Amino acid sequence: MAMVVLVCLALLVVIMVIYYEVLCGFMVLLLGLGIKPWAKLIVVIIAVFLAHALEIALYALAIWGLVRFGGLGTLDDSSRFSLDVSLYFSAETYTSLGYGDVVPGGAVRLLAGVEALNGLLLIGWSASYTYIAMERFWSDAAGRAA
Repeated sequence: MAMVVLVCLALLVVIMVIYYEVLCGFMVLLLGLGIKPWAKLIVVIIAVFLAHALEIALYALAIWGLVRFGGLGTLDDSSRFSLDVSLYFSAETYTSLGYGDVVPGGAVRLLAGVEALNGLLLIGWSASYTYIAMERFWSDAAGRAA
């Protein structure tokens, strides 16, 4: 269980840093570009989506490694356990979709709970960041038009 807790903490830190850097980097980059505000917004949405996809993949790798090499739980029945199943489970957990067709067992259940909470926080952060970016792009465009 201690290993799972350490993995949870490490993932939280790494994912927050990745997400922060992606958002800051794209805001600086986009403010200097002379493209239309709607095009900037498309770039923001794609960047946010790719950041979430990377985070889902990191959680999937962690779950896969903990189950496969650490023996710290199960993910559904062992006959169909694979990296694909881990990725699918991670995506549905991160987004809090939760079909329930793949169920964790053992210590990795803690990681699944942390991933769901982290996903909720980052998806909320994405919504607020997108709104702030959109507002900034529009005000910049209005300032240039005046």
